[in-house]
Amino acid sequence: MKYALIGCGRIAANHIKAVQNNNLELTAVCDIIPEHMEQLLEKHDLHHHTSIKRYTDYKKLIQENDIQLVGIATESGSHAQIALYCIDHGIHVIIEKPMAMNMADAKRIIQLSEEKQVKVSACHQNRFNIAVQEMRKALEAGRFGKLSHGSIHVRWNRNQGYYTQAPWRGTWAQDGGALMNQCIHGIDLLRWVMGTDIEEVYGATRQQFHDYLEAEDVGMAVVKFKNGAIGTIEGTTNVYPQNLEETLYLFGENGTVKIGGKSTNNIDVWSFSDETDKDQANKGLKEQTSNVYGNGHTSLYADVIDAIENNRAPYVDAHAGKNALELVLAIYKSQKEGKAVRLPLTQFASTDMAGEFENE
Repeated sequence: MKYALIGCGRIAANHIKAVQNNNLELTAVCDIIPEHMEQLLEKHDLHHHTSIKRYTDYKKLIQENDIQLVGIATESGSHAQIALYCIDHGIHVIIEKPMAMNMADAKRIIQLSEEKQVKVSACHQNRFNIAVQEMRKALEAGRFGKLSHGSIHVRWNRNQGYYTQAPWRGTWAQDGGALMNQCIHGIDLLRWVMGTDIEEVYGATRQQFHDYLEAEDVGMAVVKFKNGAIGTIEGTTNVYPQNLEETLYLFGENGTVKIGGKSTNNIDVWSFSDETDKDQANKGLKEQTSNVYGNGHTSLYADVIDAIENNRAPYVDAHAGKNALELVLAIYKSQKEGKAVRLPLTQFASTDMAGEFENE
């Protein structure tokens, strides 16, 4: 399967690893900064491969090559427009989070992909973490019983150097803040395990230590799910002096699970009323990861390839991408309006938050 990667920044290495692990044919790479392409290819010992074409214009890449699958790993603000162009040309896409920056674009991606019969996967790779998969299996087997509540805590550190490296970060048009960039993976997991149907969200965000950004560096929210359960969200880049944890809790009538580690990769608590011998293997489970992005890209790519070959929906499809985006935007809207926001969110954009913290 011929593949191209558009965007060769910080997360691109995980996509290249996934490409290599799944034996895709890397046909072309694209970035508006040529050095980024060369640095990425050299890092993976691919810079000598003259068969890999380089482009600074993604439209030219699409027009000049017969590509079946594209990975989109540019700055967040351009995800939707690139995805829509690829989909319109009949190309399957894996879109880094967030899938879009506004509800209109997310809905358009779903609509166009259905019209063109193209597979779209939102890159929420942490769903493939071993610990998360074990929680999901227990949930689908009904072992938790009635859900009481759950929470996600993303307690990370991002210093000024991180934002200086890529000036688009922390802007409303191209990125959003801690919730949209760093915490959306955890927010996706919480909504996925708690029940995707949400009644309303009440959120508050602040810009405490990063006054050189437009967006928030800490956000909290309470989420009321239609199944009666309550969820809480805490996301921040203000933890001193380094990343602390990304922790997911789920509390049910008959079970409690806490998934911890730097990126929801360890099982810290695993307790069920109907405990079996198999449960012992999950107690203290730890999945080794080299960075906070985890190991899920390879599994996500494998799933998308299989979805294309067998004409089925990807495990993490465009609807999943829209749901995670909607919950972040609902928190933003609640902050802006100072009141709870009911879902579904028909329209809202990250840019609607422009100027939110200018007077603080």
